Amino acid sequence: MFNEILKNIKADLRSAMNGVTAARIRESGMDYHLVFGVEYPRLQSIAAAYTPDRQLAQALWQEDVRESRILATMLMPIEDFFPELADLWAESIKPTQAELAGFLVANLLCRAPYASDKAFVWMATDDPVLQLLGFLLITRLLRQGAQLSPDAEAEFLDQAEATLPSPFLPLRKAVQNALMAHQNAECKM
Repeated sequence: MFNEILKNIKADLRSAMNGVTAARIRESGMDYHLVFGVEYPRLQSIAAAYTPDRQLAQALWQEDVRESRILATMLMPIEDFFPELADLWAESIKPTQAELAGFLVANLLCRAPYASDKAFVWMATDDPVLQLLGFLLITRLLRQGAQLSPDAEAEFLDQAEATLPSPFLPLRKAVQNALMAHQNAECKM
């Protein structure tokens, strides 16, 4: 049954394949073994046809296929996405897969009960991809109405200041967006 579901998902991806989009994605430097070029709304439709399942999501994440990994973020039940697994998934994202970091945050991490803890831990690392995830996550949480304690706010601002000069463009953009989300949250208070 499980193998049949995986086979069906792969068939769905092949049928939705967009060669022009796939070529553009590859030309942009995203580093995956395989890219189908399936647009996000179509991936949402594919995911909606399947029941979220940890084993299925894990199998999809293990493939170095852009669309499989995005689907994994949609099909992992949040109650099964433990902090240790979040670390494993986060550490497997390559710097050339910044888009995937965004999907992981938007589809899964922002709903995790440990989201703010992970955001602060990852922002404080030396790994630019983990930092990217941390700043994307804090941005999302702030936009969802999260409030920072004075200590957390000071730590966030210190990390942002230290990270802003990064040569990794996606990280610089994430820091800028986090600072804007923080400023907008302060204006609403």
